[in-house]
Amino acid sequence: MRIGIDLGGTKIEAIALDLNGRTLARERVPTPRNFPETVSAIVSLVQELETTLGRTGTVGVGIPGAVVPETGRVKNANSTWLIGEPLGEALAAGLEREIRLENDANCFALSEATDGAASGARMVFGVILGTGVGGGIVMDGQVWRGRNLIGGEWGHNPLPWPTADELPGPACYCGKSGCIESWISGPGVAAEYARTTGRTRTTPEIIAAADDGEAAAAAVRERFFDRTARSLATVINVLDPDVIVLGGGMSNVEWLVNAVGAALPRWVFSDRVSTRVVRHHHGDSSGVRGAAWLWPAR
Repeated sequence: MRIGIDLGGTKIEAIALDLNGRTLARERVPTPRNFPETVSAIVSLVQELETTLGRTGTVGVGIPGAVVPETGRVKNANSTWLIGEPLGEALAAGLEREIRLENDANCFALSEATDGAASGARMVFGVILGTGVGGGIVMDGQVWRGRNLIGGEWGHNPLPWPTADELPGPACYCGKSGCIESWISGPGVAAEYARTTGRTRTTPEIIAAADDGEAAAAAVRERFFDRTARSLATVINVLDPDVIVLGGGMSNVEWLVNAVGAALPRWVFSDRVSTRVVRHHHGDSSGVRGAAWLWPAR
């Protein structure tokens, strides 16, 4: 049995899978806002699943950050109470077994590459389009973290092939301007609408208005499609993946997959583009399932 944990900013979800990937049980609790209670919550979730199912399992945990191999401590976590903490060590002590930790975007990519929308593909790029813009790379069933633990972090590259009115671009929290994330994340799309109309709306409201025929909202949506295509073209130019899987809230915008697929040939350095662009298969469950898949069958 494999147990996966998705450690999010607002909730911690746990899932138990059998060796064929079927869901045996699932639990979730609110995320505590400090390190000791977060560790206790994860340990309790695992123990509850194992008590309910009457067996023990391997444990993988997806986190909103990365673990530095030399120290075992967390870095780059937007759940800031995890930063600098030995999360894996603490969980291993509490559960009395080895624990595997991985970035949550990498878990998403692994899930979709293992038994999701990109099942069977050798090279998969998993995309998170939500509050932020992240990604993960899976090659031959293995996560590619990279030397600096930022493999797949395409959101903090500059928007490619910018037009004059896209320069220098919105300020990004990373300290630079014009990052992909500042354009095509949910908040980025909402900010674009506010800049161009002087009105404030949530991103779902903007997309709904576009569907209803509002010209200003439809123009913002079209620019979102175009910028996403330009940005993913540079991923293809570097990685040349078999499949790009779109996840996160913005991936649910109708026509995004078709619009991006149609626009890619204009930007990709090739006479043909056979990379498939698809929506996620497992939805919000991809992260927690990917955490479980951090352990091979045994």
